Formats: sequence, structure tokens, C-alpha cells
Amino acid sequence: MIKIIYGQKGTGKTKQLIDSANANAQNAKGVSAFITDTKRYMYDLNRNIRFVDVKDWTITGEDALCGFVKGIAAGNGDYEHIYIDGIVRIAGKPLNELAGIFFMLDKISSDNGITVTITCSAAKEELPDFVAKYA
Repeated sequence: MIKIIYGQKGTGKTKQLIDSANANAQNAKGVSAFITDTKRYMYDLNRNIRFVDVKDWTITGEDALCGFVKGIAAGNGDYEHIYIDGIVRIAGKPLNELAGIFFMLDKISSDNGITVTITCSAAKEELPDFVAKYA
């Protein structure tokens, strides 16, 4: 399952994502990962959530992010939640050009029983169809 947290810049999407991750960590039986491009929120997350700053792994671009998420899922079959904050910043492309990564995330999610939650900086009516179907 993919979940989208959307809204204009500055509307608290990252806070919602962190709150969701922390709430899920309380009852999770599996592992969770929080993927972002800054260390700013590292200490806001429950210590049971694996925090990943993509800059530490030199992940830039859509293909690198796809491969990284696949590696996380393949490396540990116990992942229950993956949170991605700022997919547009990490992928380096506008949201309307990210259909491929959303297709891949949907496949990983459904094949492995992982809930993927993603923040997108856009109003609901601005979301491309391939994203809006998860909102």
C-alpha cells in the first residue's frame, strides 16, 4: 500500500510523516525506515525507526532512489513501513515525471507487504493521476 501526504510547502507534511512513523513504531511487529535528504529530523524519530539520509549514501536521482529502496526491501524481509520525505528533492525531477518510481514502489509494496508513505509538495488537484490514486 502506498500512502501520500500532500500539501503546499510549509503545511506540515514532514511533521505528519514523523508523527505517523512514530505512532506506527509503537505497535509495529516489523522494521521501519525513514528516508530523507537531511539529518534535521533524525532526533524526532523513535529510535526503532532506521533513519537514512540519502546524502550519506550518495543517492541522487530517481534510479538511485529506486535501487536503494529495492535494496532496503531485499536486505531485510521484516520491513513493514518505509517513509520517504521529499521524493521530488531526492529524485531531482518534477513530480509529474516520477511515474516510474511510483510504479516500482507500488510493486515493492504489494509484493512484500510494506506500507510506503511519501510526502509530495502539491495541492490535491495538482497531483498527477499516478499519485492522486493513492491520496
